Amino acid sequence: MFEQIENLRGRFIELGKMISDPAIITDMKRYKQLNKEYRELETILIVYDKYRAVLSNIDNNKSILETEADEEFRELAKGDLIFQETEKEKYEEELKALLVPKEPEDERNVMLEIRAGTGGDEAAIFVGDLSRMYTRYCETIGWQVTLIDSNEGSAGGFKEVVLDIKGENVYGKIKFESGVHRVQRIPLTEAKGRVHTSAVSVAVLPEADEVEVDINEADIKMDVFRASGAGGQHVNRTESAVRLTHLPTGTVVACQAERSQHKNRETAMKMLKTRIYETAVRKHEDEIASRRKTLVSTGDRSAKIRTYNYPQGRITDHRINLSIYNLEAFMNGDIGEMLEQLSLAEQTEKLKEGGILS
Repeated sequence: MFEQIENLRGRFIELGKMISDPAIITDMKRYKQLNKEYRELETILIVYDKYRAVLSNIDNNKSILETEADEEFRELAKGDLIFQETEKEKYEEELKALLVPKEPEDERNVMLEIRAGTGGDEAAIFVGDLSRMYTRYCETIGWQVTLIDSNEGSAGGFKEVVLDIKGENVYGKIKFESGVHRVQRIPLTEAKGRVHTSAVSVAVLPEADEVEVDINEADIKMDVFRASGAGGQHVNRTESAVRLTHLPTGTVVACQAERSQHKNRETAMKMLKTRIYETAVRKHEDEIASRRKTLVSTGDRSAKIRTYNYPQGRITDHRINLSIYNLEAFMNGDIGEMLEQLSLAEQTEKLKEGGILS
């Protein structure tokens, strides 16, 4: 199953020579690319060599059981064989995961946009709940979260929230959150105790690099306004908040996170490039989804992906038919298990697609 790994060894040796070449070291961009590939192959080959050593130990123990007459020696071989079989399974799973083709966007930082949909005030309140949930999750794993823009709801919460998230492999871990999130609960304003269903849309946008999106300054209309709401109280006396409109596409972004109008414009430009870049990424994800059985990774932002049922204390992800009954902890940022199961589902699809799994 892992014969293809042997073919990677030659490339690994070649890369080792290349990253030691002074001519390549001076080209920092190329050096980083080659060094990244070298480290990835090194990780695979280290696990593969451990796997081969385990296979050799299994063969030796089986040989002992077939030829050795000493019962004490045979018992030692039996015990070691059980351990080595467990190790074999462990390394096989590691290698399968390492051989999954990586999406180039997975390592990127993201802009996370959360917007209220159907449900009025209750949807806005749930936007605030989700914003808090994602922020707490990011904090527990050491990611940096910055509130870029927000629009407060009339009864609490937010009509929309935009978060800038920076860290390791951010898009790869939370890209599955894009889609419609439904909440079923009794709103605080509901006098008769009836359960209402509201909806919120989440979009996870991989951040664009400077060189990837070229925007003509003449195509941008800039408006300034006074910041307001959470994070904006300290600057609401001056017009420091910035709104940019990309005229050819009609894309609109706003930022009020900083005291400086210049810094807000800089952040808004990054948001604008990310939105435009995301169109190409969405097309790529749609093509992937069309080849696979599920919508684990898809550009379809209108798909209803998850339901949060408060009366039952249940969260259900409809793409992988997984229900978790720890709603309170989940809303406090304990979403790792759900993200891991979604990632595992995507890995399985990729392994089948690559012929590594049948």
